[in-house]
Amino acid sequence: MRTYRTARTARTVRPSRLLVAAGAALAALSLTACGDGTGTKDEGAAHPSVSVAEGSQRTDAGKGTDTDTGTGGNQTSPNGQTGAETSAAAGQQGRSAGQGKGTVDQASKKGGAPLASANRVTCNGSNTAVTMKPVPRPLNHMLITVKNTGTKVCDLYYYPTVRFDQVQWAPRVMEESQPQAVVTLAPGESGYAGVLLSAADGSGENGTTAKKVTVGFQGRESGSNGGAAASPALPAKGVYYDSTLAVTYWQSTIDDALMY
Repeated sequence: MRTYRTARTARTVRPSRLLVAAGAALAALSLTACGDGTGTKDEGAAHPSVSVAEGSQRTDAGKGTDTDTGTGGNQTSPNGQTGAETSAAAGQQGRSAGQGKGTVDQASKKGGAPLASANRVTCNGSNTAVTMKPVPRPLNHMLITVKNTGTKVCDLYYYPTVRFDQVQWAPRVMEESQPQAVVTLAPGESGYAGVLLSAADGSGENGTTAKKVTVGFQGRESGSNGGAAASPALPAKGVYYDSTLAVTYWQSTIDDALMY
């Protein structure tokens, strides 16, 4: 009897094991189905998270964000600037370019771009107004003023050649007054030169009084003829000068012209 009950019990247990195995197989099938994207509604609920992430990437892309780096709208460029800084720099460059253009336009209003050879001529008596007047300080000095009355930029080369009356000899040139660059005059601007008439201590020789003066201009080559000379009016009483007569190079300011 004991043997029979044991065998019966064994037959009773086997169906239970089959049910457990069948349940495990169904679970496996269910997991496999989930892996195929056909899972339960709970799995489907996870998809909105992915959609939100994708939507965020699309939104960032619309703002110019590099979604590969994930740095947002303020990325750092190779030169160390952020995206905002780079945009600001670009704007500044645009403003600078605008300012540069304005400067060129102003130069054009004064006769064109100064560096354009077609817009540059030599200053002389035909395109300038020339005056020559005594000054209170320094003593025994006169100031030559040349104003560009033309429509083009003109250059004052070297120094003026000053001739009183019919005198043929040229006055001494104050070499120490030579500027670093040629004096260039836009239309309406003026250049200057100083003239030492006589020695303040009376050491000069052959003093005389002149009633007329001629101011000549030089070209690009030293000593060359720069064009028409000018004959500015002198004071009615004339101008006294002696052997110490000297002139400066052309200068851009009155102070520079009268400091020698």
